Formats: sequence, structure tokens, C-alpha cells
Amino acid sequence: MLIRIVKLTFKPENIASFERIFEESKNGILAFEGCNMVELYQDIDNSNIFFTYSFWDTESHLNQYRNSDFFKEVWGNTKKLFAGKPEAWSVHKIQSTNPS
Repeated sequence: MLIRIVKLTFKPENIASFERIFEESKNGILAFEGCNMVELYQDIDNSNIFFTYSFWDTESHLNQYRNSDFFKEVWGNTKKLFAGKPEAWSVHKIQSTNPS
């Protein structure tokens, strides 16, 4: 499994617009083959910084999504709202610990 983490920094006046875009597109993202989960996080100290986590079966599935017309439309609308350059990482989970 591959986890894609994206850090997004928005102009404060664009936060509501981004939240609306995410709400309207999350089910579309989940509908892509190989996508298992999509999560949205907001920084506690800087409310204009968000992180998306998406969980993919393989890098190929992520790339199919990233090359889709759906992604291009969503990303095109989202990047108009940025206050800073987005950052992204693709990672594999090495270990998880949960209390017994």
C-alpha cells in the first residue's frame, strides 16, 4: 500500500472554498480503482494549512488518478486558492502501533 501525503497552504480567505472542493470531490477520488481511503487534516496552529492523506493499492493506481481528467479539474480549481507551493510525499507504512 502507498500513502500519498500532500501539504496545502491556502490564503485564509480561500479556506471555505477549499473545504467545499474537498467535500464535493472526495467521493470521486474514492471511486478510483485502487483508492482505499481519503482523509483531510487541518493544522492546529495554522488554520490555513491542510494535509490530505490518500491510501492507494499501488503507485500505478495513484498515477492513473493523477493523470485523469477528474484530477486535472479538481487540482486546477484548488491551486487557484494557494498561498504557498504545495508539497507532496509518497510513503509506505513501516510500522503501526496500537494500544492493547
